[in-house]
Amino acid sequence: MGGPQTVDDVEPFLLHLFADRELLTLPWQDVLGKFIAKRRAPKVRGLYDAIGGGSPILRWTTAQGQGMVERLDALSPATAPHRFYVAFRYVAPFAEDAVRAMRADGITRAVAFSQYPQYSCTTTGSSLNELWRALEREGLEDAFEWSLIDRWPTHPGFVRAMGEAVEEGLQQYAPRERDDVLLMFSAHSLPLSVIDRGDAYPQEVGATVERVMETLGARNPYMLTYQSEVGPVRWLGPSTEEMIRRLASDQRRNVLVVPVAFTSDHIETLSEIDIEYAELAHELGLTGFRRAPSLNTRPAFLDAMADLVRGHLVSGDLHHAKYRERCPGCRNPSCRQLPSPAVEPARALAVA
Repeated sequence: MGGPQTVDDVEPFLLHLFADRELLTLPWQDVLGKFIAKRRAPKVRGLYDAIGGGSPILRWTTAQGQGMVERLDALSPATAPHRFYVAFRYVAPFAEDAVRAMRADGITRAVAFSQYPQYSCTTTGSSLNELWRALEREGLEDAFEWSLIDRWPTHPGFVRAMGEAVEEGLQQYAPRERDDVLLMFSAHSLPLSVIDRGDAYPQEVGATVERVMETLGARNPYMLTYQSEVGPVRWLGPSTEEMIRRLASDQRRNVLVVPVAFTSDHIETLSEIDIEYAELAHELGLTGFRRAPSLNTRPAFLDAMADLVRGHLVSGDLHHAKYRERCPGCRNPSCRQLPSPAVEPARALAVA
């Protein structure tokens, strides 16, 4: 999704978000979406002020892309040199910015590499649809040969990096307490209307959680919750906030929140978890409330990203087998497109 670089970018970011019918379907969306965005903007600007005045997501994504291509050049010299370009959904750099830069650099072979590990039509699907629309707007429909890395919820390197982050988070507790710490894996929620039409997101997030727990030996109690609900619609649960309240009422004291669908720090980790949920937890007596670190530029994660791209290029696959499988309740004619598919593995660039 990207994130506002400054507080002045907050309202435009929210206007783009609430206008996206592939993420949210609201009655009279053109009117209600603008109303919600403008009404929320002052509060959200305050949240960004509290974490330094803007989102660090572009900085982290750029550092991740650089670390990935450096490793990829060594792993796959036959397709080197590799370049990365960032395409955010609701804030610059947009997809148009990425494809214009690609064309200027003479790129002909491209991999659209979703930075959402778990697929959803609202996130990866919406972003890919916007990428294809950007190609049309720029007249570049046939400029590149494309393939997709559209999901990677159980990639061994990603799971290993997540396990490292959990282990590091557990080091915040006294040795005698660590095995009793409840691991609360928290993912961004989605509207239930999206889930009801057959979206794969809950299953893929659950698969990540189970694989991470396998790497840890499943010695800790754990659960999966969902955060960041916005707008007047029903959202996928259980709610992270509600579970914090219930765990506190059950006299639980040590809870480690693990961001499982985010690969870098941004508003949901630095503000929602670290400030809002932490304050709530301590008010309720949940004194051992902590967060596992985000992946950011963890070397194991950069290794995983490079291995994902290398494996994709070697395979010659255009996309995951499930990419062409439309949700049973899908009514979006834009879904599951792939313009100008690559014919064979070739020199590659990753669009992150």
